[in-house]
Amino acid sequence: MKGQKIFLRAVELNDVDMLYELENEPDIWHLSDTLMPFSRFALEQYVIESSTRDIYATKQLRLIIAENDSKKLVGAIDLYDFNPIHKRAGVGILITKTYRKKGYASDALSVLIHYAFSTLQLHQLFCGISSNNIMSIELFKKHNFIQTGCLKNWRLKDNNYYDELFFQLINPNDKV
Repeated sequence: MKGQKIFLRAVELNDVDMLYELENEPDIWHLSDTLMPFSRFALEQYVIESSTRDIYATKQLRLIIAENDSKKLVGAIDLYDFNPIHKRAGVGILITKTYRKKGYASDALSVLIHYAFSTLQLHQLFCGISSNNIMSIELFKKHNFIQTGCLKNWRLKDNNYYDELFFQLINPNDKV
């Protein structure tokens, strides 16, 4: 799956170093309700298990975001809470610090939307974004996600509560 700047691919064992960097960044632990670091061993086991099971079994899919030209790893993009009955999934994106604010997340989201709607034939994608995460809000709005809800004081970070904004993107080609 290829975009203008990036391509998305399955997670491989040699991606563990980048996953270790992403998952062990305390500044983003609040996004996944993480309270402690992940070991390399745990991440290796995750990669091994995810390579043998598909999205229908695990209800999630993590893809690596890599640059087209250099093949350098930029981050990861996830489909989570995959529900084949209701044809929907959540979206999450993590970009390593070095590659933030360079358009990689936007390109990756565009590719993922196309994959989710054309290959997985989903009816909708959704995400929850903390109200103080302006960059993510702008990113998802740019890709036509619409805010449809707000959970008040939902996320605690640095002793401050933030609202969680709920966004949805309905597949414009879905005839159901």
